[in-house]
Amino acid sequence: MSAAMSQNPQNQGIDLALPLDAVAELIIDADLDDERLWVPRGENIATFPLWFSVSQGMWVSITRASGNGIISRHRHSAPVTGFTLDGSWGYLEHEWTATKGTFIFEPPGETHTLVVRPDLGHMMVLFHNFGPIISVDDKGNTLGFVDVFSRLEACKEHYEKVGIGADYARGLIR
Repeated sequence: MSAAMSQNPQNQGIDLALPLDAVAELIIDADLDDERLWVPRGENIATFPLWFSVSQGMWVSITRASGNGIISRHRHSAPVTGFTLDGSWGYLEHEWTATKGTFIFEPPGETHTLVVRPDLGHMMVLFHNFGPIISVDDKGNTLGFVDVFSRLEACKEHYEKVGIGADYARGLIR
């Protein structure tokens, strides 16, 4: 910062401490090239967890998939937002295709079939899941669910298996 900027009070940070009972901030310099940090979810599908809110039932992660085809069929009981970092993807039930830079909002009650679109053959999307994902079959019948706790457990198990340790996943909890 230049001397002129540092002397201007408008260019100074606010000197207020984080409230005593607040959770710590979380800053991650994600190494997307470290394959050990990607948690497998199926053939050619993996997630890179960034944050787990066990008090609110939410999580943020990057989903990466390659090849053409179905990633999952599911219903949302809470909203989801997504931002496409790379590739192309969409839902069989919708006409649109998300590509790099596309932001999406999915309302509660949305049921769809997530697919990698064949034009690029891969996807990488930052998803914020505000609640559980209900897995469904091709008729929409419930098969099971994924919530913040099951996603966290899968991450801890994976990180133990690859030698990173479950504490890495625990460190993402706020």
